[in-house]
Amino acid sequence: MYKWLYNTVFDKGGNKVKKIIALLFTLMFLTACTETINKDYKFTGESEHWKAEYIYRATEKWGEDNGTATYSSSARNNLVLRYKGSLKELASMKKLEYSYETTAGGGSKVETFDEPTQSLIFNSGTSSSVGGASISKDEVIQVIVKKDGIEETFDLKIENK
Repeated sequence: MYKWLYNTVFDKGGNKVKKIIALLFTLMFLTACTETINKDYKFTGESEHWKAEYIYRATEKWGEDNGTATYSSSARNNLVLRYKGSLKELASMKKLEYSYETTAGGGSKVETFDEPTQSLIFNSGTSSSVGGASISKDEVIQVIVKKDGIEETFDLKIENK
């Protein structure tokens, strides 16, 4: 077995050794030129009547292609609001509007109610982006909530960075 391995690696003129070394250097070069950054952030905050949580997950890839720097990204985010009071207090609510704004963009949602809501939790739904800007852990996200025209504004931050 050792003879076969020796003959395979060290064939005439050492060509296989050169090929293996070239392959190893190529793999090391490609690995060294690509950096992937994963972001998994949870921003929280509250106002008098509302608590909110914004979840942000993103992947950024930095690299090089023929001497040119490359960048790609993908992100997913979701805003969840929770009313701090009781369902009874929301029974007369006809319209709820909420929005958020980051340095990379924002989102909003409007919900209308013909019947009293059966939940204290409101979810913007997950949104995704590819190739867009990314947010940092130092971001301050502004949230605006309007319940039947009465507006509350507050900020979301990462508490422990």
